[in-house]
Amino acid sequence: MKKSIIFFDIDGTLLDHDKKLPASTKQAIFDLQEKGHVVAIATGRAPFMFEDLRKDLGIKTFVSYNGQYVVYEGQELYTNKLNAEALDELTKKAIRNEHPVVYMDHQDMKANVPEHAYIEESIGTLKIGRVPLHDPHYYRERDLYQSLLFCEKGEEEPYREAFGEFDFIRWHRYSVDIIPKGGSKAKGIEKIIEQMGFAPEQQYAFGDGLNDIEMLTAVENSFAMGNGLDEVKKSAKFVTKAVDEDGIVHGLKMAGLL
Repeated sequence: MKKSIIFFDIDGTLLDHDKKLPASTKQAIFDLQEKGHVVAIATGRAPFMFEDLRKDLGIKTFVSYNGQYVVYEGQELYTNKLNAEALDELTKKAIRNEHPVVYMDHQDMKANVPEHAYIEESIGTLKIGRVPLHDPHYYRERDLYQSLLFCEKGEEEPYREAFGEFDFIRWHRYSVDIIPKGGSKAKGIEKIIEQMGFAPEQQYAFGDGLNDIEMLTAVENSFAMGNGLDEVKKSAKFVTKAVDEDGIVHGLKMAGLL
């Protein structure tokens, strides 16, 4: 069998709804690696939000921040930072609207308010054991790869209209990812493929959320999780079972990788 590269989203794909890694999934990752395949992560999370998972699975290549911070074999390969001037203007608008903002680089995250229920609830669902501390000036003189805007559904639309430098992707009832315009997991994956030279038929991807659509559309062998949104399933070539129904193992067997 030709060696392949398989990209996995984290939340709702590798991890179940309780943010647990199913035993069958963990074993599947090890089996892939033993066969000589490359296992990589493609997530909207910050690098510091899944460091333990990478260590647990022995993964050194990943796409984080929805493609804005890419690491190959433990070394920074590609970065795409937010426009600082536009982010400053967005912050002013958010303050006027009483919408909190969290600023994120590859090492940490800070909030422009001391505390807020929307921040605690949405980031709490990630179960990373921390919330951002207060530093309203964290975005200044620092390269940021993603920010979070906290508002209810639909309230992000005026920001989308005003700031063409950014894409806005909702991931929680109260939170929206802010990334550079045109940035995506697919773009990050492209950088890794350029480095490693895998042919299209040797590329696989698994995902379940809206931020996976570009990835699942771009990668030759794409699998949407059974628990994924209908829109996501339509963008993938195949649909496997849900994450808590051994969906990763089922999909890998469908692909002939296990």
